[in-house]
Amino acid sequence: MKKLLCLSSLLAVAALVCIAYRVANYPPSDELPVEERVYAILEDGGCISCHTTNAKLPFYADFPVVGDLIKADVEEGYRAYDISALMTALKGGVAPRPVDVAKVEKVAIDKRMPAAKYYLMHWGSQMTNDKRDIIVDWARQYRVAYYNDGLEGERAGEPIRPIVANFDVDTRKAILGYKLYHDPRLSVDNTVSCATCHDLATGGVDNHQYSDGVEGRMGGVNAPTVYNAVYNFVQFWDGRAKTLAEQAAGPPLNPVEMASTSFDEIIAKLAADEAFNLAFTSVYPDGLTEANITNAIEEFERTLITPNSAFDKWLLGDDSALTAEELRGYELFKEHNCATCHVGINLGGESYELMGLRRHYFEDRGLELTEEDNGRFKQTGDERDRHRFKVPGLRNVELTWPYYHDGTRLTLEEAIHDMALYQCDVELTEEENDAVEAFLRSLTGEFAGVKLTNSNEYGVVNVHDDDDHDHDHE
Repeated sequence: MKKLLCLSSLLAVAALVCIAYRVANYPPSDELPVEERVYAILEDGGCISCHTTNAKLPFYADFPVVGDLIKADVEEGYRAYDISALMTALKGGVAPRPVDVAKVEKVAIDKRMPAAKYYLMHWGSQMTNDKRDIIVDWARQYRVAYYNDGLEGERAGEPIRPIVANFDVDTRKAILGYKLYHDPRLSVDNTVSCATCHDLATGGVDNHQYSDGVEGRMGGVNAPTVYNAVYNFVQFWDGRAKTLAEQAAGPPLNPVEMASTSFDEIIAKLAADEAFNLAFTSVYPDGLTEANITNAIEEFERTLITPNSAFDKWLLGDDSALTAEELRGYELFKEHNCATCHVGINLGGESYELMGLRRHYFEDRGLELTEEDNGRFKQTGDERDRHRFKVPGLRNVELTWPYYHDGTRLTLEEAIHDMALYQCDVELTEEENDAVEAFLRSLTGEFAGVKLTNSNEYGVVNVHDDDDHDHDHE
């Protein structure tokens, strides 16, 4: 009888514990605005306990052994992602960044956070199906409102968006910008133009590991494409330019690239061209100035968008636009978290991310570290920013070899394999790698109504395995 009573008591206690645990994990009230519900889920889930610079550690973080594990988790969590901006946006009722929405959505879909060792100690923090569904629905609502691109049905919630926007462009300024973009007089010896390193006929790049400047001087970072750069939240790998105009002001005075001593020197050469000067002042009444020159180049670069890729057509409802292999590649792209950084219209350009998130890229590379390898750290001096780079956009990526900031990957196949390895800790099979590559090739779009191609013979690149060059290029 006593054994039966004891067993009954234990079962009753277990039942009460289960009920209490279930109650603790109820989702936030559906009477709250969706942003407040998401905020509550993330707060209760302990995201700010690991993914912020000033994480609040639990009392048991001072315990032996356990404390070391907790501190290691916190350090790794913050290294991977800082959730502060998202929490501030949700609390303040402002639109968060697309990349933050994508990261939180994927974690919720996978239900991989918080870890069991956290939610078993913190009742109410587990990512349940109900909480996951709230976050997924919020992400979909966010994208429909944020992009306003006409996607319908299931595709309305996709983390990648089509190019559909037509920018308001001042045509007269853009024409001047085109001329300036191709004008070598911006360089000290009249030999290098913007198009030298960012050739519109070769995917907006030069297909060299490092680009040649005046007098054969060579930069130390791979030149990114100028196509779709208007969608980037900042310019340059290290984000030192906030706008296209600010970016355009850099290379002319860069001692490695164009090496002009000042814009006054450039203006003097342009002003001596009577026809050009007349055309310029007809558009800019105050004449040739640094601000006007860079504004004209910016206006031209705003036209360098490449819509109508096969993938865009699929997003917009054409089910026949992609092959089964390309669709399989896209699913793998999302499954392995690629679409949490390569998000939005340009499939990137939305955030700074750590190169070598899951494995030590720079240790394995074997080359001596350069100043350019520091990435965003060059600008901020914040240790967390070391080896963080602006995420490159992936549109037209099949044309823009070699790859990575250091230009060390010559083929798209190699770049995909190693990116999965170092960023996701995933060893793709040959079939999977081929599928992702097929998907990425479906991102090649049209410029001025013509599909982009590359006039270079594939694989003809200028790759340097030494460190005897300057490191001051874009």
